[in-house]
Amino acid sequence: MELSEDSLRGLHRLADPAQFSLKAFGAVLRAAFQSLSPDQAAHPALDDPVFQPIPPCHIKSCQAAATTCILEAVRNNVDRAALSSFLEDCRFDRERTEHFWTEYQKHRETLEILLENIGRAPPHVSDVSWRLAYEIKTNQLYKTYRPSYLVKFNVESPDTSQAQDISFNCSMEQLQDLVGKLKDAAKALERTSQM
Repeated sequence: MELSEDSLRGLHRLADPAQFSLKAFGAVLRAAFQSLSPDQAAHPALDDPVFQPIPPCHIKSCQAAATTCILEAVRNNVDRAALSSFLEDCRFDRERTEHFWTEYQKHRETLEILLENIGRAPPHVSDVSWRLAYEIKTNQLYKTYRPSYLVKFNVESPDTSQAQDISFNCSMEQLQDLVGKLKDAAKALERTSQM
C-alpha cells in the first residue's frame, strides 16, 4: 500500500503508546471506521476523557491517517499478512495490529460496497438527433416565420433507471451558441489530455 508522508506520520504517531494509550487508539480507530460508514450520523466527540492529554490536531491527523489506511486496504483488497506487515512497518505492536484487523474485518463488506458505488459513470450523451421546424404563426395569430430546432440527446447510463432522453426546442441563435460551447469544451478537453 502506498500512503502519503502525512498519513504515514499519522500512523506512526497512532502506533506510539506514549502518545496514544490502547483505549485512545481504539477510540480513534472506531472514529475512523464510523466516519466511513454511510448509516452512522454520530461520530465520537473529541472531548472524550480518553483524549484529554492528546492535542486535538494529533487526534484529527491520526484519524485521517487511519481512514486513509482503511480505504487503501479495502481498495487493494489486502489480506491479513499484507496488512499486518504494513502496520508493523508503521511501528504498530502486535495488540494494535490485531485490533486494527478485527475492526477491518467487521467493516470490510460495507466499505467494499461503498467503494464500488464511487466512480460510477454519470449519464452521457450517446447520440443526437434534430429536426427543423418552421414556425409560421403563434397562438396569438401573429405571423413569425422563423425556424425552430427540436433537438433530442440520447443518454446512456449504467443505471437504467436514470437513463432518460433529453429533448428541447431552440432558436437558430441558441443552437449556434450551443454548438460553439461544445466546440470550446472539446478543445479544452483536448488541451487537458495533452498535458
